[in-house]
Amino acid sequence: MEVRFLGHACFELADGDTTVLIDPFLSGNPKAAISADDAAATTILLTHGHGDHFGDTVAIAKRTGAPVVAIVEIARELEGEGLDAFDPNMGGTVKFDWGWVKLVPAWHTSTTPKGTANTPAGLLINFHDTIVYHLGDTCVFSDLQLVGKRHPIDIALMCIGGHYTMDRVDAVDAAELVGAKTVIPCHYNTFPPIETDAQAFKSDVESATRSNVVVLDPSQSHSA
Repeated sequence: MEVRFLGHACFELADGDTTVLIDPFLSGNPKAAISADDAAATTILLTHGHGDHFGDTVAIAKRTGAPVVAIVEIARELEGEGLDAFDPNMGGTVKFDWGWVKLVPAWHTSTTPKGTANTPAGLLINFHDTIVYHLGDTCVFSDLQLVGKRHPIDIALMCIGGHYTMDRVDAVDAAELVGAKTVIPCHYNTFPPIETDAQAFKSDVESATRSNVVVLDPSQSHSA
């Protein structure tokens, strides 16, 4: 499996046949690795409704025919756009041929660009038996340690930029709570308020935990 960073909090999980696209904010993203027109998707997953995560969901889903997994309020809005949407709530799991995705808590706020209020989530993803945890936009909180209790986490996709989410210092505590084998930082350096030092985060996490940190530039991939 390849985990490809497309910029900000957008990732692509792919194995050659299946492409799971997460939080496809590409148009208007100064760090986007590709355009929305070039994005592939078998399934689209959303952590929450803010524009820098909801992004190009509608356009990509209409072009590719990919179903979207989003918390129930967002799913209802997407169905109103004529899209195929799965509508779990917090703790709910949706199964696919490639595996499954479960919505888990994230401490944040969320309203879609159209004004639909919704509860933000993290995404616990089983992609062909590799467990990937996208934390979404969250602050650090103690229940992060529960997410990997049943399914130990191989890769955590973790926000570190501060201002709108936890910063890189709090994210060290989050990495310790999550206990992933590999941590890939995201949601930083896209805009001035979230500029931070990812290499310092890597050093701090690897000194404090057993996790390995892989810092990816947009368009780079990590093999799992």
